[in-house]
Amino acid sequence: MTPVNATHDPARHSWVESANRPDTDFPIQNLPFGAFERNGEPRAGVAIGAHVVDLRALRDSGLLAAGSDAAIACEAAGDGTLNRLMAMPPRYPGALRAALSDLLKSDSPQRASVQQHVQALLPRIDEVALRLPCEVGDYTDFLTSLHHTERHGRYKGLADPLPAAFKSLPIAYHGRASSLRVSGGEVRRPHGQYRDANGQVVFGPAPALDFELEVAAWIGEGNALTQPIAIDAAHAHIFGYSLLNDWSAKSIQWFEQVLGPFLGKSFHSSVSPWIVTAEALAPFRKAPVPRAKDDPPPMPHLHGALDQQQGSLHLDLYAHLSTNGLREAGAQPVRITHTHLDNLYWTFAQMVAHHTSNGCNLRTGDLLGSGTISGAADEARACITELTDAGRHPLRLPNGETRTALEDGDEIVLSARATKPGAVSIGFGECRGRIAPALVDRQAEIAA
Repeated sequence: MTPVNATHDPARHSWVESANRPDTDFPIQNLPFGAFERNGEPRAGVAIGAHVVDLRALRDSGLLAAGSDAAIACEAAGDGTLNRLMAMPPRYPGALRAALSDLLKSDSPQRASVQQHVQALLPRIDEVALRLPCEVGDYTDFLTSLHHTERHGRYKGLADPLPAAFKSLPIAYHGRASSLRVSGGEVRRPHGQYRDANGQVVFGPAPALDFELEVAAWIGEGNALTQPIAIDAAHAHIFGYSLLNDWSAKSIQWFEQVLGPFLGKSFHSSVSPWIVTAEALAPFRKAPVPRAKDDPPPMPHLHGALDQQQGSLHLDLYAHLSTNGLREAGAQPVRITHTHLDNLYWTFAQMVAHHTSNGCNLRTGDLLGSGTISGAADEARACITELTDAGRHPLRLPNGETRTALEDGDEIVLSARATKPGAVSIGFGECRGRIAPALVDRQAEIAA
């Protein structure tokens, strides 16, 4: 685990004024990494307040000491993606983050020199096009909330709503990396097969579209094939975290699911554009919630002393819903979910250790989804299916609208906040997507 250091100092402020606002996701204590397009060229960057540090411009500025770990790390991000940087030992991105913190702090000795390059170095985030932060080779989605899993088992009428293996290992399926998209834009309603209200199997636009609020871990250094990652070494392989919306066509998923989710999930998954590094989250480390006394203890390869001490985070997570009706009335999005990372039964280190326990090799840029982070409380239900008790009790909005599933024009905005007394609160940025109508001629095209 990266220790708390000078970059986390709550007394540190930035000369970038927007980074000092109490509501910013990106104070100087955060400095998350991402990728964007500027003047038609891919760039890698670091968010600070309302701005992004262009790492290619930083490399060319001469502000970093030649040959230093920070300069080497900055050079690795020069191709506009983060894969090379993420693959490096943690000391290199850590050195770059520390150097940026020193350059951007309000009492920086280099402040005047940095501000000479400010136009090239610090475009506004809203003036650039954000991209996926790295190239994703593989995407694995876990099922690690007991409450989410148990509720869905009940909705399906299972005698035992929890799968037999749930408390023995982190259950997962292999997702589709090709349809991962950065936050923003449209999420097209998919076509697929499902049972209609009369029990007939039909093909058409999915009627039961849902969001799922998740956290994603990004793999930095990978492991060699046949070489498992020990649980207390797993955190060193996680570069950082983002928000993930695992959009789900529940009508398709529940009909097709035998080996696991397929077309009900693979049409679109949204990820927030910024990777909040494991180092930035060091002040917010905490012990995971203890298991119930009658639960089986984890196998030795899934139990680590360090992970049991610091394997979770003080992290609140939110989902807001906006509809056409709310926007036409000038109303703000409505908060429909407030949950916490404590609602995961398994830690991310346990996910990594389990994933590699058979010798499977993880690679730089692989994405691991936590699964829907639902809790026991009503407000902690992290998808529409749970919020409506599988459609039995429609979700009621302040303007009188109701929902049992997402409708065309509905927009989901996910957010998160790490908070702890004595530390500066940091955020993750938004993970946003708006439902677009299904392509009306798609069924005819497929039939033809």
